[in-house]
Amino acid sequence: MKDLWIVIIGMGLGSFALRFVFLGLVGDRAMPDWLLRHLRYTAVAVMPALVAPLVIWPSATGGETDPLRLTAAAAALIVGYVTKSLYGAVGAGAAVMIAGAWLPF
Repeated sequence: MKDLWIVIIGMGLGSFALRFVFLGLVGDRAMPDWLLRHLRYTAVAVMPALVAPLVIWPSATGGETDPLRLTAAAAALIVGYVTKSLYGAVGAGAAVMIAGAWLPF
């Protein structure tokens, strides 16, 4: 139990320190254009990094690639690209997953 609290406190301090560097130390200064350009793409890079392992190696299937998940990811990618809508992409992926669970193949 003691180790758990050490990890929780350490993660809290690390999270605070990371945010303080940007907000506390450089929050009132203008950032260079090259840094702002790179920070603009942070969310775009993080989302695929979170989703890709769940699509390619899902733990629900024991790490085996699932055609239904690949189809849902492809539908979400296509709808997101065409409509430029995050909610549309998520809805399309969810619709394919739900339809695949209900339809017998």
